[in-house]
Amino acid sequence: MTDFTLHTVETAPEKSKPILEQSQKTNGMLPNLHAVMAEAPGLLEGYQVLHKLFMDSSFDAEEQTVVWQTINVEHNCTYCVPAHTAIAHSMKVSDDLIEALRNTETMPTEKLQALHETTLAMVRERSIVSDDVVQKFYAAGYGQRQLLEIILCLSQKVMSNYTNHVAETPLDEPFKKFAWK
Repeated sequence: MTDFTLHTVETAPEKSKPILEQSQKTNGMLPNLHAVMAEAPGLLEGYQVLHKLFMDSSFDAEEQTVVWQTINVEHNCTYCVPAHTAIAHSMKVSDDLIEALRNTETMPTEKLQALHETTLAMVRERSIVSDDVVQKFYAAGYGQRQLLEIILCLSQKVMSNYTNHVAETPLDEPFKKFAWK
């Protein structure tokens, strides 16, 4: 792969600088993913906007983690799985759920299992999912809004997972203890 620049606030394109400054302030560091994305200001901004929108979705912390990590694991993203492990811990998600997601094991509840299976189907089938999958999702207590919010998250994760694959983004120090694969 081509060596991608890990930008700093000083080296980033002008349009990326305020976004990186905010990222550094919010995270207490500049995540390498953001440093790579800074090369394309629209990508960095779009990723940040989609992240905020998904954080404001109808899903709770456990459900957000299920959707994020299901996509990260399916996309084999060795940067995002550890990063979202750290995020899940900060969101007080149970260790059992975190490990089940990282190790592709059964979810601790039927509702979370339905969310996991639907998210996997959305990724694998490019959203052309069977009626059976959708009906099981609805029967678990989810609705059309949540089905669409999986697409919102999938859009965000394509941006980060694909960037990390292309750039071979190095894992940040705080995430190294959660290294995956």
